[in-house]
Amino acid sequence: MTLVSMGFRSRAGRALGWCVTLLLGVPSIASAHGVTAGDKGYIQETFGTRIIPFMYLGAKHMVTGYDHLLFLLGVIFFLYRLKDIGVYVTLFALGHSITLLLGVLSGIHVNAFIIDAIIGASVVYKALDNLGAYRRWFGVQPNTKAATMIFGLFHGFGLATKLLDFEMSPEGLLANLLAFNVGVEIGQLLALSTILIAMGYWRRSPSFMRHAYTANVAIMTAGFVLIGYQLAGLVLIDLV
Repeated sequence: MTLVSMGFRSRAGRALGWCVTLLLGVPSIASAHGVTAGDKGYIQETFGTRIIPFMYLGAKHMVTGYDHLLFLLGVIFFLYRLKDIGVYVTLFALGHSITLLLGVLSGIHVNAFIIDAIIGASVVYKALDNLGAYRRWFGVQPNTKAATMIFGLFHGFGLATKLLDFEMSPEGLLANLLAFNVGVEIGQLLALSTILIAMGYWRRSPSFMRHAYTANVAIMTAGFVLIGYQLAGLVLIDLV
């Protein structure tokens, strides 16, 4: 029996409560690639190689990158072995790193609203996968490793697009980008460690399987919120 087969009606209220708590507890979740005015000004005005500051900025982006964290939460939700977690997180990091570096260095600019909507879709995808929806609806199970890698590529493009908008100085660009990417991975490890500690305690409680459905519905709903926010922004920009 999949989690989807567990009745929705009895858990709809709790799912809504999870989602509201998540959205209210995480400021500006819909603009997960947002950068503070101070950080934006620093990136735009910096010339030359600045390894430590860009590592800090990369780590800060990841630990406040709610779209990344929601996706990673979905990815590790039912992973219990550190070896499996390491494989999936590595695939995500590899995809994220490739498009971050390629996007900025080659100047490939993609519409930020479209990319961020796809990132929101990655959150929805993973939550539905955790709910067993694809096996139930279509009788197939997508390749979860390939999907993690592919969505990692989109997550990297999202950040690359933002950095391109800041018009980083070409002086020291490669070194700063590499430092930023290292910082992203450090931030990812820090955030993931916190999530895993919390999940470890929760998984040992009798309520875990009881509320796993509710939690994934909340994750899915947050993903839909991200998609809606970005598509609304895309429409409004076109109208202006």
